[in-house]
Amino acid sequence: MNRFFIHHNTTDLVNSIFFALLTVAMTAWSHAIPPWWIFASSNILIIILIRVLASYSARRGHLWNLVHGFYMLLLIPVAFKQMYYLVPAIHPVDYDAALIVIDRMLFGGDPTRWMHGCTHPVLTELLQLAYASYYFLPFILAVDLYKKRRVKAFKTVFLFVILGFYISYLGYVAVPAIGPRFTLHEFENTEEELPGVLAATALRVYTNTGESIPPGTPYPAAQVQRDAFPSGHTKITLLVIFLAFRYRSRTRWFIGVVGSLLIIATVYLRYHYVIDLFAGALFAWLTVELALLLDHWWAQRRQRFSSSLQSGHNSILPSRQD
Repeated sequence: MNRFFIHHNTTDLVNSIFFALLTVAMTAWSHAIPPWWIFASSNILIIILIRVLASYSARRGHLWNLVHGFYMLLLIPVAFKQMYYLVPAIHPVDYDAALIVIDRMLFGGDPTRWMHGCTHPVLTELLQLAYASYYFLPFILAVDLYKKRRVKAFKTVFLFVILGFYISYLGYVAVPAIGPRFTLHEFENTEEELPGVLAATALRVYTNTGESIPPGTPYPAAQVQRDAFPSGHTKITLLVIFLAFRYRSRTRWFIGVVGSLLIIATVYLRYHYVIDLFAGALFAWLTVELALLLDHWWAQRRQRFSSSLQSGHNSILPSRQD
């Protein structure tokens, strides 16, 4: 390890490695991705900015620590949008048919079709709201831990969540799929078949737009992001619930209830097959194990490097511990 990484915590390291991998992938598949150079340049800039932010956080005051803590939230949509281009370029085959077969083998039918008989506008409204809380639940937990000055727990939340997102993105490459709202149901009939009460339609438009199919998109099944397997919503939500109870956050029961509704919503709202949820749960467990191993390894690595600098000539070391 050299001085470039001396101030990086484990989450900084994960972000830097992943955006470096994105840069390599964008370059390797540049023939299929016209704006590849924009993404590659942006990724290099992000890696440099992470280095600057980590250094300033180690040397300056509270404000830089706060920015250093929450900057990761901005990287998730940046990486997600790049996967929109990379997945079909690397693996241009959808595996929905195989996922449907697995669900039918496990359940004897299609769970999203069974749930159609239990739909109600109030229930749809509630579950669409829960589904929309996906990005807010990690933020709510992180804010609670930060306010209680539980710095290590705060950083662990972001490590687990960021690593969880990135591992999910690798799953999208391995098993591209668009989900049952396109394959088992008529996407154009969603509003008619799953009406809400107040905000459901707006939230559905927001979700669709984030997946590159805003209203009026021709052939939405061809344009939508390939992000059904594994269920990232299930994976990240399980990680956040686990951490909320592990750290006995004041928000744990709220996160537990809303998170449970969110997971149910993934099937009820036809975004995922049930096998996607099983895969999300498995990937969540793998994320926990990998995050703990990686965090321990990086802490030892930094400690050895800091010790070697101290025993040598003048060194520049972080002013505070992670």
